Amino acid sequence: MPTNDVPRDSDLSEERNTLFDYTDTIFADEDLLEIGHLPAPERIVGRDEHMQKVADALNPAIFGSAPSHLFVFGKTGTGKTLISRSVTEMLQTEADREGVTVQYAFIDCGEKNTEASVVKRVAQSLNDPERTEFTVPERGLATGDYYERLWTVLDTCTDVAIVILDEIDMLEDDEVLRKLSRASENRRIDSARIGVIGISNKIDYPDQMSERVKSSFSRDELVFPPYDANQLGEILENRRDAFHDGVLTDDAIPLAAALAAQEHGDARKAIDILRNAGRIAKRVDEETVTEDHIRQAKEKTEVDRLAELIDGSPLQAKVLLYALTKLTTNNDGVEFTSREIYHAYTRTAAAIDLDALSERRTRELLQEQDFLNVIDSTKESRGRGEGVTGKHRLLESPDIVLEVLLRDDRLEPLEE
Repeated sequence: MPTNDVPRDSDLSEERNTLFDYTDTIFADEDLLEIGHLPAPERIVGRDEHMQKVADALNPAIFGSAPSHLFVFGKTGTGKTLISRSVTEMLQTEADREGVTVQYAFIDCGEKNTEASVVKRVAQSLNDPERTEFTVPERGLATGDYYERLWTVLDTCTDVAIVILDEIDMLEDDEVLRKLSRASENRRIDSARIGVIGISNKIDYPDQMSERVKSSFSRDELVFPPYDANQLGEILENRRDAFHDGVLTDDAIPLAAALAAQEHGDARKAIDILRNAGRIAKRVDEETVTEDHIRQAKEKTEVDRLAELIDGSPLQAKVLLYALTKLTTNNDGVEFTSREIYHAYTRTAAAIDLDALSERRTRELLQEQDFLNVIDSTKESRGRGEGVTGKHRLLESPDIVLEVLLRDDRLEPLEE
């Protein structure tokens, strides 16, 4: 028989582990500050015109007709993905009132970048196994077999499917665009219709598409400009209820918006700053989020963002960025030509016994870093018949870029 000294299960369940904090005096609902959070339409700021243009492209789907395909361009944090998803979800509601079934599949092409993986994920997202009487397995089928299942899923489970391809420029093969856009014409599907929304930071992505796709994939195009400080401030105000009443000081949101607007007008960055400021205040057991917390959060946000972009880069790209960072630190200017950066890069590579790449290849690496928003690259004409010169500058403080780069042990000898 158990003694009275042995705790019962009910007693154990009521005990609290002292390692954890069970109160949160800063955040009321921190999920509102997550990047993936989809706000209600009335909370979306500064994008009325863009929402209308996306809605115009998708509008035929309300009546079961094929929507227009759409490419959406803009820098990171300008609302491209938010608007595409939000309008598509509103479309579903309106179509349902007309007795039309609209479904959508959201694909991150940074993760699913092959033709087979995209088709598989679309089919998995839209499939209702009770109606199709099959599943879409993770592996084991050829690409053609995944297409066959997708066509059946579309005709069985939906009237109109919207396929949102985020970071579409990361696709290894754009053939999936041709097949999706011509599925009805080629009688792959009978009653269903498909619309594609491609989202990219690269406005020149259409120039890189294969000729077969260019000739068959007709679409509208829409460019999202950066947010200004006032718009960023309004976006953050609409997330104020992530915090308990009275936690944010009067200058917290205006400062976070102003700091984010100084660079790219990036709403993601503004939201990250506000969330990190709250976490900093919570960690040091403060009751309010102040201007000082915002400034600390900005630096943390920059480091986190750069780390995400740079950590996975090859060593050669890091050495090239290191060279540009040192040029920026040691010179009065902030913008340098491709040739200047290349000479600094070759010296840096030699210092760690790394074989230097060709100048042409380093120009390609600089273009990749421009695409990632690590640097800003421009082209300047040298005069009639003289061609153009590429110029490049860091988009973050050299100290912050250096801090992230030196996390790679292979670059440590450069600071000795």
